[in-house]
Amino acid sequence: MKTKLDRLLESIDPALTLDQVSARVDEALNSFQVESGIMEDWGEFRIVLTGFYRHVENAILKIPSFRSSYPDIDWGRCRQALIKRYGANGEKAAFEMARTGTEQGLYGDLKTIARRMADDYAGNEISARISNFWESLSTDEKLAASQEYLDKYGHLLPSELTSGSAARVRANFLQVLKEHPRMMERLRGIGRE
Repeated sequence: MKTKLDRLLESIDPALTLDQVSARVDEALNSFQVESGIMEDWGEFRIVLTGFYRHVENAILKIPSFRSSYPDIDWGRCRQALIKRYGANGEKAAFEMARTGTEQGLYGDLKTIARRMADDYAGNEISARISNFWESLSTDEKLAASQEYLDKYGHLLPSELTSGSAARVRANFLQVLKEHPRMMERLRGIGRE
């Protein structure tokens, strides 16, 4: 019989979270149309990126297309993805690539934003499922769940986390659960390389 932890881990399996969100993002990336891959106007660049952000978000959330009432917020999200990828002046670096066509130009910028969105939205979905699971448990069940996880998956974790009584895993168990789908994805990828 499956335990509550088993049911949670099934619900956050990479095939049901990371892969499904990535597939919707890829579909949105492939269906987004722009007139030109070269952007020479900063304002047009912002409009294209924020339009793309909205397009991808609609696809991820499976909602009908709608235009944002707050394009500055969408631009801020785009900007954060670009900063994470290209550094402190990421939006300027991305514009330069879109202007010159280097490093895949505008398409490379769109891919950067798409990957960040896929990571963020899949992570949010995983976190929500873990929170619902965790809040449904008593204190004793929480302690038992961390022990059950160690019994079943402890051999996959770095030894510095599991040494002794695995106190680091127990103390950071919610974070361990959040990383579980990515760990399983990496393990599944080992055989494909």
